[in-house]
Amino acid sequence: MVDLSKLKSLAEWHSHRAGIENSILKLVGRPPKERVETQVKTMDEADFPRYTRKRVNYFVDEWTRVTAWLFVPHLKEEMPAVLCCHSRAPQGKDEMAGLKAPSPAAFAQLFAERGYVTLAPDCITAGERVSSRAEPFHSENFYKEYPKSSLIGKMLSDHVYGLDMLSEMNHVDNARMAVIGHGLGGTNALLLAAFDERIAACVASNAFTRLETDKNLERWYDDGGMCLIPGLRGVSAESLDFDWEHVLALAAPTAILVLTALSGASYCNPRSCQKAVTHAARVYKMLGASPAIEHFGHHDGNAVTHASVELAEDWFDRWV
Repeated sequence: MVDLSKLKSLAEWHSHRAGIENSILKLVGRPPKERVETQVKTMDEADFPRYTRKRVNYFVDEWTRVTAWLFVPHLKEEMPAVLCCHSRAPQGKDEMAGLKAPSPAAFAQLFAERGYVTLAPDCITAGERVSSRAEPFHSENFYKEYPKSSLIGKMLSDHVYGLDMLSEMNHVDNARMAVIGHGLGGTNALLLAAFDERIAACVASNAFTRLETDKNLERWYDDGGMCLIPGLRGVSAESLDFDWEHVLALAAPTAILVLTALSGASYCNPRSCQKAVTHAARVYKMLGASPAIEHFGHHDGNAVTHASVELAEDWFDRWV
């Protein structure tokens, strides 16, 4: 594994970058080379004082349409956009839209009120994408259809299509697209930032702990019926060619804010997260982008609080 803290030059980073990227994609799966047209359809819409909320769907592969909430502010000029990745919430996209009850985690609604076009799609196995007779986030049926894929890889591929959809909109500024997520959504947000150069800024909350020091590595392949990365089954962290600092470094110079619970959460190893950010920051420094990566710890456990949202708002206002 490449020790980013010992990199001596940008040329040395570039010599390792492709290998790191390949190692990650080998594990999570490469997105299909052939792309399909999104062919967006609006199913219904409702007007609110500051935005219009639309229920849309679009293709993410040859046969599959994903349903999402699209929020479009009542502004005429080109606007920044935020892709909102939901957490491990059975309701999927509805969490981001704040449909059940007002919540700080309703990122799609909150950022639309601040003038961002926002898109909140259902992940595979959640919301309207739960298989017949299956529980939310149970992946058995997915692997019957895609035995050589990974659930997290499919989520990454689908979120790339979400960016495609946003970039096709006339009133979206393609140079000002961001991504945000909490928990599983934070994991997805970081991967999207690492593998899609269109992302200008990312906020990832409670998204990871370093694999090398993760005492519960099986969460990635056996977590209550959800298998995110089957390739990690039976594999020791020491044998991997990458860790989360490498994912962060692949995103450079994209502006990334990592929010970490100091206690009471699934991922609550702040030293681990800080180490990943510190190591990745070396690449950011070499690229002249040191201010574009930060780590913030909090005592709110698994909860998304107004304080975390304010940090995210400030981050996007600064970088998008």
